[in-house]
Amino acid sequence: MRTELHLHDRRFSHPAAPLDTVRNLGILAHVDAGKTTVTERILYVTGTTHKRGEVHDGTTVTDFDPQERDRGITIFAAAVSCDWDGHRVNLIDTPGHVDFSDEVVRSLRVLDGAVAVFDAVAGVEPQSESVWRQADRFGVPRIAFVNKLDRAGADLDSAVASIRERLHPAPLVVQLPIGSEDGFRGVVDLVRMRALVWAEEAEGAAGTGGVEEGPVPEGLSEEAGRRRRLLEEAVAELHPGALEEFCTPAGLSARTLAGALRDLTRTGDGVVVLCGSAYRNRGIEPLLDAVVAYLPSPSDVPAVRGTLDGGEQVRAADPDAPFAALAFKVHSTATGRLTYLRLYSGTIRKGEVVAVRDANATRTERIGRILRVQADRHAQLDRAVAGDIVAVVGLKSARAGSTLCAPGAPLLLEAPVTAEPVVSVAVEARTSTDTDRLVAALARLVEEDPSLVVRTDDETGQTVLSGMGELHLEVAVEKIRRAQGLDVRVGRPRVAYRETVVRGVAGLVHRHVKQDGGAGQFAHVVLDVEPLEGDADREDGGSATGFEFRSTVVGGRVPQEYVRAVEAGCRDALGEGPLGGHPVTGLRVVLRDGATHTKDSSEMAFRTAGRLALREALRACAMAVLEPVVEVTVTAPDEAVGGVLGDLAARRGRVTGSAARAGAAVVTATVPLAELFGYATRLRSRTQGRGVFTTRPTGYAPAPTSVPGDRRPGSPDGSRSGARGRA
Repeated sequence: MRTELHLHDRRFSHPAAPLDTVRNLGILAHVDAGKTTVTERILYVTGTTHKRGEVHDGTTVTDFDPQERDRGITIFAAAVSCDWDGHRVNLIDTPGHVDFSDEVVRSLRVLDGAVAVFDAVAGVEPQSESVWRQADRFGVPRIAFVNKLDRAGADLDSAVASIRERLHPAPLVVQLPIGSEDGFRGVVDLVRMRALVWAEEAEGAAGTGGVEEGPVPEGLSEEAGRRRRLLEEAVAELHPGALEEFCTPAGLSARTLAGALRDLTRTGDGVVVLCGSAYRNRGIEPLLDAVVAYLPSPSDVPAVRGTLDGGEQVRAADPDAPFAALAFKVHSTATGRLTYLRLYSGTIRKGEVVAVRDANATRTERIGRILRVQADRHAQLDRAVAGDIVAVVGLKSARAGSTLCAPGAPLLLEAPVTAEPVVSVAVEARTSTDTDRLVAALARLVEEDPSLVVRTDDETGQTVLSGMGELHLEVAVEKIRRAQGLDVRVGRPRVAYRETVVRGVAGLVHRHVKQDGGAGQFAHVVLDVEPLEGDADREDGGSATGFEFRSTVVGGRVPQEYVRAVEAGCRDALGEGPLGGHPVTGLRVVLRDGATHTKDSSEMAFRTAGRLALREALRACAMAVLEPVVEVTVTAPDEAVGGVLGDLAARRGRVTGSAARAGAAVVTATVPLAELFGYATRLRSRTQGRGVFTTRPTGYAPAPTSVPGDRRPGSPDGSRSGARGRA
């Protein structure tokens, strides 16, 4: 019989108001660390489901898309809700593959807390580190769950050491495992100094879920006491309120320790670490108790900030305040278009009219229905209040990142930043009659996933689909094929190159003079162009800050409004570089001097002059092509390491580290993204199917001169377009 234990003193949960009983959290981890299995066990333990879903059987609640079940990985962020000890837990299971990191970013933007799942054998893996840094950027409090303690080679201390070394938080371990590997059967709760032992699993089952609470086993009492003392010391170092009590002979009480752990988690000064085995259903109940006890409610996080007419507005998480929400996901279903919202303030009811705002426009639309989301199932609601995560039906223009607000209380919330795509393919329908259907399907894809970009190549007329990786594009194309029944031809992948300035020019003079009847155009500018150091190594390839503009004009020779026009013209010129038409990044432009005409000078003239002057300057600069590079982590059997290293070297890879792990070797290398197409098949053949690899973007690096300048993807039959041949 399953026993629900609530292991921490409920005086620390403060369930005084409904808003205090809500927890909005995400599950974050590397591929195959067990995120989806943890989610499934949470749903089972809370009574939301009555059968445990398994990833390998394709029976999970959150991985409901056919491609997710076929591939055995999470592709799309899925929202579910459950109840635990009088608290509502809104949970988002996020993808772990790097190609779908945009889903993670958009989810983190609306979450109040997160559970980071780590493999007890592998510890911190590359994507674990990436999602951790993303959570740092959004200021999302986290607790850590070291999963798979039942695996051979599992070691909680090693996993915690990797968390400390690679992620640099202060890990606060609140549990001690009882048993190891196959013998793992429970944990010692170091806060309350009690043992939790789960029942032996039934034959052929993943686990019964029964748990018993009792005294610490005799053989572990000394070790548990030592670890409790270490926990108290770590907390006292970080929490001034706990330090005074720690110095008393009695040490920290369970109440003070739990309160300090909550404070440290919510400020980000410490990370509570729990452990278990989700597959065997061990450790889930105390994990839920930690979520309730330590992670914040919507009322505990700072009020959301937005902009209004250039000024800043603050909206508190109050159901009676003006309505404000952020759309973070759009999903088209057979029954309609769902827009997922996080409500930050106010209350919304079905049938109400709301304002849909983004950076460019404001529209008013009516909410048709409000739904409580349970992955691919929904329950209708009459209203939703601040702190809720729900889906609504009826919005036609809302996109991921749009703000919804009351028409009489406008507000614009900051939208998540979408990373620039790095891989492109050409797509076309096999029959001309399906072309219009393909265009509509691609538009729907981009609407659902902002990290996908569709454009038409000006020279070839091809439709180009760009995304974050090979798998990302493969999933997108397969979605079109399955959902729309379209037969789509796909060209070979191509990466997104950049161009940068290696050696600049100074004092380039450009005069723009045009007289063709009526008002003329006159603009005179003098530009310096120089490299912007350190930009090519950014993970975004310098797209966000790869251009810097300054003006050193004195004496008002160029008015300020014309200076802004010159900057806009220079930005226009960054779209195509002189080597192969790739976007230009990593440069600084200085407007040194200029001249105007009393009648013929205008903002348009100076914008044109800025564009033409920078193009001329780039042709005079020494330029280089940059290519995207990724950090590749390969896990392979010891006997196959030589072949793996040789193959990486052939792909222009630079090995940066290696380590031994449970009878296998883990090799880390930096490799150009263009060299990794088809690497999965090659690795399998070299390791007899036992090798796996993951990637993480690390930025851009100079490409060899043999890289073709043309940025266009191959044609759908797999051929490559010729270089543009620009000097």
